Amino acid sequence: MSQSQPPLIGISTYQEEARWGVWTLPAALVPAGYPRLVRRAGGLAALLPPGDPETAAATVARLDGLVIAGGADIAPGRYGAEPHPRTGPPALDRDAWELALIEAALAARVPLLGICRGLQLLNVALGGTLVQHLDGHSGPPGVFGRHEITPVPGTLLSTALPEPVAVPTYHHQAVDRLGRGLTVSAYAEDGTIEAVELPDAPVFTLAVQWHPEAGEDTRVMDALVAAARGTAPAGV
Repeated sequence: MSQSQPPLIGISTYQEEARWGVWTLPAALVPAGYPRLVRRAGGLAALLPPGDPETAAATVARLDGLVIAGGADIAPGRYGAEPHPRTGPPALDRDAWELALIEAALAARVPLLGICRGLQLLNVALGGTLVQHLDGHSGPPGVFGRHEITPVPGTLLSTALPEPVAVPTYHHQAVDRLGRGLTVSAYAEDGTIEAVELPDAPVFTLAVQWHPEAGEDTRVMDALVAAARGTAPAGV
């Protein structure tokens, strides 16, 4: 890709029934904060609706970077667990599609940023497990909470966020056992893992548990876009 051109950043989306005008139909959607954040960081956003996992590699091959967005809880069977009473209904098609996207991005060395569910899915893709319910990491239903995260010095995340910072947050699940090769790169005050990365990956691979698309801080997305341009190293 020419460095004079904005990198094309794919964003995974939901498939939900939605209503607009006179229509109520299945729709591919994602909060507008995601493409807005990509644009603010200097990228072009391409929305990726759930599709046939067999097409994931061909899809990723067209991209300069990939964002796995937040959303529904991952089916616990994906990491060998029974559903907790507080675990939400799974989105099986989306699980399969996004896991295929992650696998394709890692194989093709396409820079990857996971957000909230995206962090959890990256962890599961690499053999990790999840805590299915915890309190204190969101506001009331439909309202983002806010708490401080502390980056781990010497990590890829710490090059973008060198100091503790308050972040928008809305999740009730988190990493339990880390997936293969992952390193923790930020914690919340209560010890919850708030970011992970693949330090030995040949390309930028980072995931955060909070929602940068719901705030004003573009630095995490800036780092992905820089990697997609080929102007940032994979690690530190």
